[in-house]
Amino acid sequence: MEFKATKFRINDIEMNAVVAGEGLDVLLVHGFPDSTAVWRHQIPALVAAGYRAIAPDLRGFGESTAPPNIADYKIDLLVSDLIGLLDALGVPSVRLVGHDWGSAICWHTCIRHPDRINRYVALSVGHPSAYVQGGIAQKLKSWYILFFQIRGLSEWMVTRSNWWLWRRMMRYDPEFEQWKSDLSRPGRLTAALNYYRANLNLILPKPWPKVSMPVMGVWGEGDVATAERQMIESEKHVGSSWRYERIGGHAGHWLMLSVPEKFNALLLDYLK
Repeated sequence: MEFKATKFRINDIEMNAVVAGEGLDVLLVHGFPDSTAVWRHQIPALVAAGYRAIAPDLRGFGESTAPPNIADYKIDLLVSDLIGLLDALGVPSVRLVGHDWGSAICWHTCIRHPDRINRYVALSVGHPSAYVQGGIAQKLKSWYILFFQIRGLSEWMVTRSNWWLWRRMMRYDPEFEQWKSDLSRPGRLTAALNYYRANLNLILPKPWPKVSMPVMGVWGEGDVATAERQMIESEKHVGSSWRYERIGGHAGHWLMLSVPEKFNALLLDYLK
């Protein structure tokens, strides 16, 4: 099932977004190195359940504009893009779902704009304070963040030999051709890596505030990028109700793709 996308003028960029269905609004925010395509199993399920799904391509990804400068990808702008999209659609408050970088952006959106978020579903990445305090397991899994700081060299290395290093890092071959196609376009790989370059300060300890809305954290066994502890410990940074769901088996990092039935069941149950 395909859904039509629309371009919105937000913060001096063209933001591409799928808006489908009718009912309560659910904002789906993808992460690195994805696009709205990562929600292809969730959008139909949400529409069928009576929700309006809103799924943007973040700046630099999919069919949205990819600004050229590192500073164009700072967390303040990424949060502002989401709020700008809600404003453009006339949405006062929303049920929020974020994965990977999308999850990080959504946590900061919850902190800064609590009046706009009804409840939040965080996939893989926990509260920013819990992520930083995730222990040695998280630090080992996050080695690539420092690797991506080496401008030019990291782009060169991950694309050699038909993106061999990239495939070893991601460890999710079913999505490889989609990523390769998207990121082979001029400037797109650098735009994706600029998320890490513009926001390196986020891995430093800082007393981020608690979020005030209900949150469900979801983590997949075998996640290559995040450790379980940082999601479990996020409970300490939620001022309202907290629910944690661990999906076992082959869920991994891209659990919305690898186990869509299990994840969709949790999602629809929580959004009720």
